[in-house]
Amino acid sequence: MEVLQELLKKALADTFALYLKAHNFHWNVEGVNFPQYHEFFGNLYEEVHGAIDKIAEEIRALDSYAPGSLKRFSELSTIMDETSVPSAVIMCQRLAKDNDSLLIDLELAYSEAERVKQLGLANFLQDRMDVHKKHGWMLRSIQKG
Repeated sequence: MEVLQELLKKALADTFALYLKAHNFHWNVEGVNFPQYHEFFGNLYEEVHGAIDKIAEEIRALDSYAPGSLKRFSELSTIMDETSVPSAVIMCQRLAKDNDSLLIDLELAYSEAERVKQLGLANFLQDRMDVHKKHGWMLRSIQKG
C-alpha cells in the first residue's frame, strides 16, 4: 500500500502544480485571442482544482497523510514552476507537457491501485485519466492554430 500512497502524493503535487500554472496563465495571458485563452485557462484551472481535494482524501483513506505545503509539493512535483509570462501558444505547449506528465502519474497510480485491489480508487483514477486525455487533446489542438 505504501507504493500506492507515494504515487498518489506525487499525483497530488503534480495536480496542484498544473492547477497553479493554469491559474497563473489565466491571470496573465495577453494577445489577440485574449478572451478565448482567458476563458480556456479559467475552465482548465477550475476543473483541475476540483480534483485536488479528492486526491488528498484518497491518500487519507489509505491511512497516509496528504502533503499540504508548497515546499512538499515542490519536492514531489516534476512540473516546473513558471516564473515568466510566455505567449499564449507557449503557455499551451507548457501546459500540454505538464498534463502529459500528470497523466503518467495517474496511469502509474491506477496500475498500482488495480494491483492492490483498490478498485474504487482505480475507477476514480481512470476517470481522471479520461479528463486529462481530453485536456491534452484541447491543448494540442490550440497549438495547431
